[in-house]
Amino acid sequence: MPPTPSTHLPMSAQIDGNIIELIESKLHSMQPSQRKVAQRILENRESVVGVTLSEMAKSAAVSEPTVIRFCREIGCSGFRELKLSLARSAAFGLSATELAITDQDRPAEVGEKIFDATLNSLDHCRRNLNWDDLERAVDLLAGARHIEFFGYGASGIVAQDAQQKFALFGCTCAYQIDAHQQYIAASMLGADDVAVAISNTGTTRSVVEFVRTARLNGARVVAISGVRSTLIEQSDVGIVVETRENTELYTPTISRLAALIVIDILSTNVAIRRGPAHAAKIQQMKKGLAEMRALNL
Repeated sequence: MPPTPSTHLPMSAQIDGNIIELIESKLHSMQPSQRKVAQRILENRESVVGVTLSEMAKSAAVSEPTVIRFCREIGCSGFRELKLSLARSAAFGLSATELAITDQDRPAEVGEKIFDATLNSLDHCRRNLNWDDLERAVDLLAGARHIEFFGYGASGIVAQDAQQKFALFGCTCAYQIDAHQQYIAASMLGADDVAVAISNTGTTRSVVEFVRTARLNGARVVAISGVRSTLIEQSDVGIVVETRENTELYTPTISRLAALIVIDILSTNVAIRRGPAHAAKIQQMKKGLAEMRALNL
């Protein structure tokens, strides 16, 4: 289970991450008086954050007890918690309706929506990461003799990126593109090795089979998946990278970006575990790379 969030937001907002969508989903089932409060919020959520309970009741043309009942209907203990949730939603909680891309949008509007959807989803992912599982993964990776990465499609791109960070991991790392080569690599892993399997769905048959093969040969397995899945269940440590990805035609692959960030978190933490001597080697490597990129005019 994810660790208890440090925020004081109501449970409904912690779980869903977007109280506006929660209000929209409950709108038609509310009592008419409560619906007035909901519509007032949906019209201009930012202005609600700065008003008092009495001002809110007056602007929605309802009684103060009605506002309180509305708050409890959506899982808030009171008006104060509602305002805290709305404040967070204003920063990272645009609704799916607001973020939907249409063929009428101008390029700048498409760009704004993609940025907003990505930031919204990454914030949701951050707040739902199980940091204990991530630390357990760092423990395994820091003690590995060799790390082999597995994945296909968008997850394969993440695996390739992870392999390129071998300098941070401080040991040999590999990623095989071909399915047969991935099976061979899984078969050759041993007790001192770690397999990192990446699959957003967690149900890609070949990746799950590679994990089983690696474990049969004594290797430990870290899984990165968008949901609690077969892949997570078959691994020693499972990291659920939950995003609010939409599968509409124009939606970008936010899950891949979230997985890339998790790889950065893992590799950076492993590099820190390696100590000052390893940090010095990385610094020297970066200095050499900088010299290679410099034009000698």
